[in-house]
Amino acid sequence: MGLTLLLTLFVSCSKPVKVSHIIVAAPFSADSAYRYIDEQVSFGARVPGYVAHEECYHYLVEQLQRFGADVQTQQGTMINYAGELQTVVNIVAHLRPDSGESAANVGSVRPVLLCAHWDCRPWADEEEEYSARMSPVLGANDAASGVGVLLEVARQWKINNYSVPLDIVLFDCEDMGTPDFYTGPQREDTWCLGSQLWAQSIGRRAKYKYGVLLDMVASPDAVFYREAYSDKYASDVVDDIWRTAAALGYGRFFKNERSYPITDDHYYVNSIAHIPCVDVIHYDPHVGGGFPNYWHTDNDDMSNVSVTTLDAVGKTLVTFLLQ
Repeated sequence: MGLTLLLTLFVSCSKPVKVSHIIVAAPFSADSAYRYIDEQVSFGARVPGYVAHEECYHYLVEQLQRFGADVQTQQGTMINYAGELQTVVNIVAHLRPDSGESAANVGSVRPVLLCAHWDCRPWADEEEEYSARMSPVLGANDAASGVGVLLEVARQWKINNYSVPLDIVLFDCEDMGTPDFYTGPQREDTWCLGSQLWAQSIGRRAKYKYGVLLDMVASPDAVFYREAYSDKYASDVVDDIWRTAAALGYGRFFKNERSYPITDDHYYVNSIAHIPCVDVIHYDPHVGGGFPNYWHTDNDDMSNVSVTTLDAVGKTLVTFLLQ
């Protein structure tokens, strides 16, 4: 995934999570989420400009429409790392109750923003062999996993006609940031082009209650620490998500300890659109490099997708949303 770890030193600290009672997990099918991930990966590397990218776009739109979403496409251009215009295609899905009292009252309720990126990195630039760095990343965990969880969330909203209004935004070109082997002029903000475009387009007009970004949420050994930008902009939301995970028995995944700031899509949602947004991301500050060892390599395939981890993330998210 396209992340740049800032070098600012943050002191690692914990915040107490008080779990007063055990709560019942909301419905979520990890097997279904796994299938949605596998179907994305079956297209190949979803790199902008590739046939697989276009095919997956149609697949995602069709799935979201099948779950009752009003789906819109935001297309525009952004300047990429090389100073060239890069086409960006974001997918925006609005989920609202179909009928009944929930539908009648939804207009007075601010929607929740759920997001992930759906593109793949064009270069496996973390490969040890230089000759292998020009191949695209298949992106099973980074980023099909977050998209797969959100598709299952949309399916549950369709089945249960939940009253909580959701907007699901799938950002493009998150992983188009400057490759390690690039020796030209260095530019800022080359990652997360889709979220920058989306955040700039809505500005301060956004009326979201809060946002949650999912990124790399499927590894068998996944751990989700309190990312520093999330704590800075949306600490109350972080508290509630991590408290929900602990109450459901998923504390081994959701570590209640602050990690480093990471430039991910949520940063621009927070800083440009001013929507308090949390990043649920697999980054372990106690392990060298932080990210999984297959990150931005040829090995990001379905072997890195765990139904157990998807179950923990999905049930925590849906249960939290319905509280």
